[in-house]
Amino acid sequence: MSVLLEDMLIKGAKIVDPSSPFNGRKVDVFVRNGKIEKIEDHEGKAAGKKEEGAVARRVVEASGLLLFPGLVDMHVHLREPGHEYKETIESGCRAAVSGGFTAVCAMPNTNPINDNANITGFILSRAAEASCARVWPAGAISVGSKGEALCDYRDLKNAGAVAVTDDGFPVKSSLLMRSALECAKKVGLAVISHCEDLDLVGRGVMNEGPVAAKMGLAGIPNACESIMVMRDIALAELADAPVHIAHVSTEQSVHAIRDAKARGIKVTAETAPHYFALTERAVEKCGTHAKMNPPLRSEKDRQAVRIGLADGTIDAIATDHAPHAVKEKDVAFDRAANGVIGLETSLPLSLGLVRSNILSMEQLVEKMALNPSRILGLDCGLAEGKTADMTLVDPELEFVVVAENFHSKSRNTPFEGWNMKGRAKMTIVGGKTVYEYA
Repeated sequence: MSVLLEDMLIKGAKIVDPSSPFNGRKVDVFVRNGKIEKIEDHEGKAAGKKEEGAVARRVVEASGLLLFPGLVDMHVHLREPGHEYKETIESGCRAAVSGGFTAVCAMPNTNPINDNANITGFILSRAAEASCARVWPAGAISVGSKGEALCDYRDLKNAGAVAVTDDGFPVKSSLLMRSALECAKKVGLAVISHCEDLDLVGRGVMNEGPVAAKMGLAGIPNACESIMVMRDIALAELADAPVHIAHVSTEQSVHAIRDAKARGIKVTAETAPHYFALTERAVEKCGTHAKMNPPLRSEKDRQAVRIGLADGTIDAIATDHAPHAVKEKDVAFDRAANGVIGLETSLPLSLGLVRSNILSMEQLVEKMALNPSRILGLDCGLAEGKTADMTLVDPELEFVVVAENFHSKSRNTPFEGWNMKGRAKMTIVGGKTVYEYA
């Protein structure tokens, strides 16, 4: 149950926010009317304006906890409208806040496709009814995501969209993709590219390699992704416009993005926790719960993704949360739906990168909060006067993943039974506590 707080005092948390002058310090944070009113050192040294006589209605003792800017997942599938049996906006938002996310960017491959202002408005109204995580809709690049004609980007932007993407479908036409980049730049929308060469995919259902051969399954080569990554980098250079590459999974893609950044091309990229935590071998153990698109790759690819995160080639960690019903997964592998859920396991898996010295805690916050916000043109950070979107994290809390306990309506996770460490203790959106871990 969420509780509206007129004011709150969070005492003794350690701020992790490289954009804040208080980064790394134990602080007291006073929240009033949905805003961060004051931040001061826990020992009592004031920072900024201090109101005499201010008394918090609720005091949260947060010693031993970390205070992050609210986490932002820039790639989720909430399934509503049209596929509410898999997930609703409300259930997806509940899953998000239980995972520490204060905001999510909803992909447009709903039914109908979010390719117009009416659908964007519907999504935002349902999110407001849920009164939980913030939902930032992404509109489609092309009408019906058919890759034939561009949507009206200005109408989408005015309705509340923050990005355009045909995620789930690649934009096959280079000419259309160039036009999308140019038009989105004019109205200030991010372009998120689903990079996949469908002709090269063919009948493939998992990564091309020894595991696929052993299991007798048709393979998908790395080039299916990297060819389109290279194309969209070239188009971004041609259009002098930014492009964001979704769900990076291959070594070749990481190399291409790294080289493009070195040449000053406006490219950003994300990966998902399953690509740095798992390899194609998970298919042998988890079956269809390890089937997604792009597929889980080799150990060499996994290591390349981890290096890409460490050196800044990959800007963001996004879940690509893709709920499916049992009937869509409990079938033969080649007929099963692609996708896994991830909102409720992303934070502990990503904290594992800190424990493995792949990322610092500050870099983790950049990948999961600051950079996604920047790419989508949103505000983020812990500073006086800013909206109180915050995540309190216990990095030492251990738990076992039990999918039946998830807030998501779906259970398609490859991490069932995993021992994990670190999770959100409290998620605060606009000064309202929308999740507390009991």
